[in-house]
Amino acid sequence: MKRILVITVCLLLALKVVAPVRNDLIVSHSRPVEPFRKLINAVGLVEAKGDTMAYNHIEQAVGFFQIRPVRVKDYNIRTGSRYTLKDMFDYKTAEKVFLFYASEIGPYNFEKIAKNWNGSGVKTLDYWKRVKKHL
Repeated sequence: MKRILVITVCLLLALKVVAPVRNDLIVSHSRPVEPFRKLINAVGLVEAKGDTMAYNHIEQAVGFFQIRPVRVKDYNIRTGSRYTLKDMFDYKTAEKVFLFYASEIGPYNFEKIAKNWNGSGVKTLDYWKRVKKHL
């Protein structure tokens, strides 16, 4: 009986050495995937020089993305939101609007997103060139 006890203790000690029990918990923080981040920054620099409080009285465009009333109206209709132009001075709200339109095209065609954000026609070519410089 004593012999069995000694063998059992030796086996338990051997297992402890070979396979130690770990009570560690490793929590890592990963950065979120933001496929539009570079484009967002580039558009903001071209549109408003990065100024979230920018205002263009001629076009009534506001904020970092220079969002105009017609864009707010379209966004509200399509999403059921009730934003006002004044809300577009809030960066997070304006970014949400920008990302709505950018996501319709997808993260892999920055040129098309930028041109659509700017409008239509020949002027979008120049706009894209200016945005591209900041990417």
